[in-house]
Amino acid sequence: MELPCGPPPSPPRVPPPARRASASRAGNTAPVLPLGRVSRLRDTIPSVLDIGYALSRRHPDSPQTDYRRADRYALRHDLFLGDVYLADTEEDRELATAWGWVPVLDFAWALCDIAELLDQDPMGSRASRPQYAELDFTESADRLLFARRFGWVDIEAEWRPESERPLSFAHAELRREARDFLHDLLADLTEMHEELDENPLVWDLRARFPRVS
Repeated sequence: MELPCGPPPSPPRVPPPARRASASRAGNTAPVLPLGRVSRLRDTIPSVLDIGYALSRRHPDSPQTDYRRADRYALRHDLFLGDVYLADTEEDRELATAWGWVPVLDFAWALCDIAELLDQDPMGSRASRPQYAELDFTESADRLLFARRFGWVDIEAEWRPESERPLSFAHAELRREARDFLHDLLADLTEMHEELDENPLVWDLRARFPRVS
């Protein structure tokens, strides 16, 4: 996934809407392995953003995978395929994929990168100049589009109808929940594949994006 910044994107296209807990490629429904919402709401810090994923049974990792030595490309493109979603729990709305082949670790990694890309203006939440970023999916022309104005980030999906309002979250919440999602996802993946916890890239990733309060 590339994370370019720049002027506002062109008007989005409108494929059929995606559904949670399903995955498809070329129109075929693919079973998924539901692992629930890994970015859970906290009792002490109210949150309306929920981020979750499901791994696909149709596109499992190769049995010969050496998770201890998997390189950056493998971690970001080849392994842990499934579907992801971002949800507004107050409005009961979400943006979800339904393809079955989204690299979920790459998605979590990219979200953390985007939260930092959207925080380049030294004025922070007082900045009136919009800041933009986008998240590309490797095997699809569809993108998630991010626009920050002051302290708020609007998120749109190109596969959703143009008439649908974007999801909107505080930037601080996006950063916090993206990092929580990354750490919770890594905890799930290293529980399934213990040798992944010995991969130096995973150590670096945890150190680069520590949890924030």
